[in-house]
Amino acid sequence: MDLPSSAPVGGLVDRAVTGLGLRSSEAALDQAKYLHHAGSPWSLALAALGVVFGDIGTSPLYAFQVALTGLSHSPPVAADVVGVVSLILWALVMMVSLKYVVFILRADNDGEGGILALLSLVAADQVAKGARLPVLVLLGVIGASLLYGDGVITPAISVLSAMEGLKLVTPGFEKFILPATIAVLVGLFMIQRHGTGSIGKLFGPVMVIWFVVIGGLGAINIWMAPAILKAVNPVEAGHFLIADPKVSFVVIGAVFLALTGGEALYADMGHVGATAIRRAWFGLVLPALLLNYFGQGALILADPAASDNPFYKLAPGWALVPMLVLATFATIIASQALVSGVFSLTRQAMQMGLSPRARIIPTSVDEAGQIYVPAANWLLMTGTLLTVALFRSSENLAAAYGIAVSGTMLITTILLYRVAVSRWQWPPGAAIPVIAVFGAIDATFLVSNSIKIVEGGWFPLIVGAVIATLMLSWRKGSSEVRDRLHQMSMPLKQFLDYADKAVIGRAPGLGVWLTKVEHGASPMLLRHIGHNRVLHQTVVLLTFVSDRRPRVPFHERHSLQRLGHGFYQIQVRLGFMQTPDIPLSLLNCNRLGFDADLEHRNYYIAHETIVRREAGSAMDPVSFAIFSFLNRIASRAPDFFKIPHDAVIEVGFRVEI
Repeated sequence: MDLPSSAPVGGLVDRAVTGLGLRSSEAALDQAKYLHHAGSPWSLALAALGVVFGDIGTSPLYAFQVALTGLSHSPPVAADVVGVVSLILWALVMMVSLKYVVFILRADNDGEGGILALLSLVAADQVAKGARLPVLVLLGVIGASLLYGDGVITPAISVLSAMEGLKLVTPGFEKFILPATIAVLVGLFMIQRHGTGSIGKLFGPVMVIWFVVIGGLGAINIWMAPAILKAVNPVEAGHFLIADPKVSFVVIGAVFLALTGGEALYADMGHVGATAIRRAWFGLVLPALLLNYFGQGALILADPAASDNPFYKLAPGWALVPMLVLATFATIIASQALVSGVFSLTRQAMQMGLSPRARIIPTSVDEAGQIYVPAANWLLMTGTLLTVALFRSSENLAAAYGIAVSGTMLITTILLYRVAVSRWQWPPGAAIPVIAVFGAIDATFLVSNSIKIVEGGWFPLIVGAVIATLMLSWRKGSSEVRDRLHQMSMPLKQFLDYADKAVIGRAPGLGVWLTKVEHGASPMLLRHIGHNRVLHQTVVLLTFVSDRRPRVPFHERHSLQRLGHGFYQIQVRLGFMQTPDIPLSLLNCNRLGFDADLEHRNYYIAHETIVRREAGSAMDPVSFAIFSFLNRIASRAPDFFKIPHDAVIEVGFRVEI
């Protein structure tokens, strides 16, 4: 089939699919995902309980207890207990219900959420392109890096706090807390390769039981000490804050632990949709959390000695072991949601040019968001186990926990201002006061948590700094390599004349040249012609182009230009939630009108030897060393692009940056 000299393949989709009766599974999947999330609103709300709310739903295990330890005296008096509960109540209302559920869930990038999706929404053209580092990109990278720090700490503190219930069963079990925590975490990371699809249906019902139980236990204790209901009045929180500002400043950092997981509401939005999250939050999660926190406060009013572990002491003695088992399942689910979020974050970073290639394994034929990234999994497991061994208790870990999340939340608020003004068309006079209120609260939480840097807050900061350095070094190096390749390339018109003169033979079959050069002949192809002077009968210059959207619809994804003399240029545009697949892309192009012999094809990829120029290099030695190391350990191109190994030919050449 002969195509016009310039034809977007996507424009042929309707005729090709209708006329030939063909539709790739990828196209059908994309169409379904672009229209809506599968399932009824309430079934999606049930799924949200298992996917989204595990982190914030298990915060009652430690948040109130840690807040009480920040008081200057023990046991706590009634005014302290009421004040802390009031702070938790209004923090949940203002920062989760209002900021995240009402406002930030509206800032979706074609249904996807998370800080990198938000960054792509407001600064898509600045992320991967150009060596200059805009402020918004820097903020997004820092926020994403802090989320990786959160990813190391969340499984550790969640499982560790659940296992600490063992010492309440009998003091002799205390020595088993760390081994049991490590065993649960190792098991959690070992099963990641199987994916969440097979066990995902269990998550929602387990979390329903969890929220009903913790809410019920809280309600029973409120009935026994109703004086705690005074905490509904925000004046009680104000009285606590001004009574002893030095103590209240410390307690604020612990109160923030009740909000951890709020960022997950946004990051996991693509799995179930904003509507399902809102239904689950207001219908079950928020009422259950408030009942439990109020119940813990009521318990302390009745028995101040219970402040050492108020969550487990809400339950009667006979229910302690069942609560321990239920809490273990809940914290595993909380950890699972965070681990899955790190996988998605890693894929987004790769597609946005902030991370080297890593192997991605789909774990579901129905849900594109369910993936497994082995490198991220094992690094996350190593970091989590080291965290448990280093801090050894949830109380010690709490000092390290809040600063990473509070930093990410503040950056999200800053980026939200850009969305409100540029996307929602809010006048600055309306946007500034709203963002200022949220930003002031976020900044207060961040400063309060910063006093814990010496006690353990340094840990997520170091993790975040390392990740940010890796991301920025990779971005800089990739940009320099891309610019250098364009300088070494040849304009297509000039290349066609050169090929006519230099090539002395055309072999039958198809040669697919994977290139980073969008508008020219890559130095890889020029080097091959210069040495071999032979090409295939049909030559495809294939380039993948990143799009600001999470997923590019099938009918917009492929574009093809016929250059003449058997040369074609194909561009495949992918969103940051999509993974390249060269054989599938060629098959889709063939189905849509590009008639090529896919049975006899060879794939040509570049093997670039990247060196730093002795004089005039744009990269300092440290950044170049980091980039060079990441480039060496990156997943091999055939694996990442799903190219059959027996059809790959690597062409080596030197690139100086």
